[in-house]
Amino acid sequence: MVVAASNPETIRIERENDIVTARHIGRNMSKELGFGAIMQSRIATSISELARNIFLYAGAGTITIAIVEREGKKGLQITAIDEGPGIPDIRKALEDGYTTSGALGAGLPGVRRMMDCFDIESAPGKGTRVDVIKWFEQ
Repeated sequence: MVVAASNPETIRIERENDIVTARHIGRNMSKELGFGAIMQSRIATSISELARNIFLYAGAGTITIAIVEREGKKGLQITAIDEGPGIPDIRKALEDGYTTSGALGAGLPGVRRMMDCFDIESAPGKGTRVDVIKWFEQ
């Protein structure tokens, strides 16, 4: 069971600038937790990808970032939630190179590779929820 170790930060994603805000908060929280510069960058990139998906595909949603603890190990959990059109085929969306926007198609597969835990729930017309965790290794 994951237990939040600090107050979570929730950022409403409605404008492109909100993506930058979420990325900045995530980088600061990962630095606070002790992650090195490379991992801070990977976490910020993952947040950016998740927030951009909300902005592009759903129009609005939230990114919540929290320091979590499980079995004495701390990590950073990012939760992206929207009430957009949902993802009709999650398996396909997680394939490298798959895109519906004409972009590179590295978003969700890239996030899954950069993080330690990855969980996605989505249904057409009901929106999408993505939960990811990066554990801090001392």
